[in-house]
Amino acid sequence: MSALAPSPLAIVDAEPLPRQEEVLTDAALAFVAELHRLFTPRRDELLARRAERRAEIARTSTLDFLPETAAVREDDSWKVAPAPAALNDRRVEITGPTDRKMTINALNSGAKVWLADFEDASAPTWENVILGQLNLTDAYERRIDFTDERTGKSYALKGADELATVVMRPRGWHLDERHLQVDGKAVPGALVDFGLYFFHNAKRLIELGKGPYFYLPKTESYLEARLWNDIFVFAQDYVGIPQGTVRATVLIETITAAYQMEEILYELRDHASGLNAGRWDYLFSIVKNFRDGGSKFVLPDRNLVTMTAPFMRAYTELLVRTCHKRGAHAIGGMAAFIPSRKDAEVNKVAFEKVANDKDREAGDGFDGSWVAHPDLVPIAMKSFDAVLGDKPNQKDRLREDVSVAPGDLIAIDSLDAKPTYDGLVNAVQVGIRYIEAWLRGLGAVAIFNLMEDAATAEISRSQIWQWINAGVVFETGETATADLARKVAADELAAIREEIGDEAFTSGKWQQAHDLLLQVSLDADYADFLTLPAYEQLR
Repeated sequence: MSALAPSPLAIVDAEPLPRQEEVLTDAALAFVAELHRLFTPRRDELLARRAERRAEIARTSTLDFLPETAAVREDDSWKVAPAPAALNDRRVEITGPTDRKMTINALNSGAKVWLADFEDASAPTWENVILGQLNLTDAYERRIDFTDERTGKSYALKGADELATVVMRPRGWHLDERHLQVDGKAVPGALVDFGLYFFHNAKRLIELGKGPYFYLPKTESYLEARLWNDIFVFAQDYVGIPQGTVRATVLIETITAAYQMEEILYELRDHASGLNAGRWDYLFSIVKNFRDGGSKFVLPDRNLVTMTAPFMRAYTELLVRTCHKRGAHAIGGMAAFIPSRKDAEVNKVAFEKVANDKDREAGDGFDGSWVAHPDLVPIAMKSFDAVLGDKPNQKDRLREDVSVAPGDLIAIDSLDAKPTYDGLVNAVQVGIRYIEAWLRGLGAVAIFNLMEDAATAEISRSQIWQWINAGVVFETGETATADLARKVAADELAAIREEIGDEAFTSGKWQQAHDLLLQVSLDADYADFLTLPAYEQLR
C-alpha cells in the first residue's frame, strides 16, 4: 500500500455521527483524496461531453451505433472475464438502501444478490452516506442487529451460506458530496461511495470468499466505463489485491448507453460481470435526450409503457444478445410491487403480473432479475428456476435470432397508448409524495403499493414537462399547460393535508416538495437531474 501523506480532504459542514471515525479514517480519506486528484478532472470532461452529445441529439433527433467503435462490435474473439463463484448464479436480486434494518432483511431475503444502494434508493444525507458504509462493514463482521423501536421486533443475520452476495451501487457521476472537499471543491459522490467501501471492505470480502462487486449507474458512454475501469485498476494496486478482483455490472438505463453496450463491456472486460435493463431511468433518459424531437417522441403514461412495448423489447433483447455473446450476465428489470397487508385481492392481481413479467424475462434469456420486496423473491425465483433448473445461468442462449436496427430503440411512436389526464394526476401525486420523503432523507418509498425511488420522480417530472411542451391534448379535451399542472398540484397538496392531518402536514416537507416538483416540471430550462436542485435543499 502507498505511504500515507496527510490527506488534503476536509470534512465540511457535517454534524459528527456516532462511530464515523471508523469510516472516515485518515487512511481511507487519503485514498478518496487520491481518487479525486487522479480521476475527477476526467469525470468533469465526461460530464461536458454529455452536454455536447445532448446538443447533437437536439440538432438531429436521432442516434446510431458508433462508427468509430465498429471494430469492437465486429470482433467476435473477446469475452468478459469469467464470473466469480459468488456471482455466477444471480437469478433473483433484491434492491434497497443500506439502513440497518434493510441490510439485515436484504441479506436474509433468500435472493442470490442484494444491490446495496447508495444511489436512487438512498437520499444522500451525511447520515445515510456514512452510516450506510458502517452497516455494510458491520454485516461482514457479523456484528449487526436491529430492534424496531415501534414494534419491538428484533432482526439478526442468518448463517453465512444463506446470505445474499452484496453488489454495491455508488452514486452517479453527476452527483457531488458537499461534505467532503479538496481545496473547496466537492468530491464526486461516486468516488466517496466507491472509495470508502472498497478501502474498508475489499480484503475483508476476499476473506469471505466474495469480492468488491459494484453496480455502475447512469452510465452514458463507453468512455465513462473506461474511467471506471481505470479507477478499478488503480484501486486494486493501491490496496494490494489481484487485478480482476473487482466485478462491475453496468445499468443500461440511458438511451445513449443502449447504443454502446458492447463497447461498455469491452472497456470493463477484465472487471465486467453483466448489464442490467432498468425501466424508469431509461424512459427518463429518452424524454431528456429527445425532448425537442416533436410528437413522435412523446411518451404515454408511465404505467402504459410496459416492457412489451416494441422499443422496450428491442432494448431488452439486444441487451440479452450482447451480454451472452460476450459471456456476461443479463439482469432484468425491477418488480416494484409492495405487498399489501390489508388487501389480498390487490396482492393476487399484482403477484400474477410479477410472475408474468419474470416468466417473460426468463423466457427471453435473462439470467436473473430484480425485486424490491422480500415477498417477491419466491415468485421471481420460481420463474427462473423453471427455465434454469440446476444451471446457474443461461449464458449459453446466444439469442442470435435477435436483430435490432438503430431506429428500433427510439421508435416511441410504435406504441398505441397516449398520455391521459389520469396519467398527469398520477405523475404529480407520485412526484410530490416521493420528493417530500427524499427531502426527509428517505430514498426508497412505498407509494400506492409500489416501491418508488429517484428514477420514479425523474420520469414523473419529465412527463409533465414533455406533455406541456408538446401541447398534449388529453382525452378530457384539456390541453397540458403549466396552469393545469399547477391546479393538479394544488389539488394534490390539499388532498394530502386532508389525508394526513394538519399537524403531520406542517411537520413534513410537503410545500417544499410541491414547489420543487413544479420548478423542475415547468422551468423552460430542463434540469439534467432532479436530484441536483433537490440536493441543495437536503439537510
